[in-house]
Amino acid sequence: MKLVVQVKLLPTPVQAAALEATLHACNEAATWVSCMAFENDVKKNFALRRLTYDEVKARWNLGAQAAQHVVKKTCDAYATLKANLKAGNLGKPGSKRYRRATEKPVAFRPEGAQPYDDRMLSWQIAERRVSIWTVQGRVKDVVFTATPEQLATLALYRRGESDLVCRDGMWFLLATCEVPEATLNTEPVDFLGLDLGWAS
Repeated sequence: MKLVVQVKLLPTPVQAAALEATLHACNEAATWVSCMAFENDVKKNFALRRLTYDEVKARWNLGAQAAQHVVKKTCDAYATLKANLKAGNLGKPGSKRYRRATEKPVAFRPEGAQPYDDRMLSWQIAERRVSIWTVQGRVKDVVFTATPEQLATLALYRRGESDLVCRDGMWFLLATCEVPEATLNTEPVDFLGLDLGWAS
């Protein structure tokens, strides 16, 4: 089962400035990619990457992996929008809310989350440090804080992407962990009773 572990980063002011510049560049690039996707009606990852990848790398000084994540993040946003429209979560076709969602490109907030893979982010869990790619180069020895349980989960089960997030001036990494499912207890010794109360 997938589990997300959130750890708080404690960057120095210089490190925080590099992280902030990175989020702003990635989200500005994602908004531009979104406009290209909207104008050209291209919302599939490979086709959109072919259309925008080189420009994203050159114009925003993004590394290869960051540029790919920007394109994929944009495709994922359009896939989510399509699913919400289909489910009726944004009203019926023609309604004001539906039109607002479909008549313009998806936009990304300057400090929206940015995905990182293992080529862009490395963990030194025992030392409580990460090394992370930024538009200003690799930033090493960014301190993070976590509970002993979080550290154990990260050490054993962290797999795949992590998201860099800035919330209320604080920095976080949301790490994806693949935790094995617990086996079902087919012979319980006790039981749990629930009092649902009486309806009057």
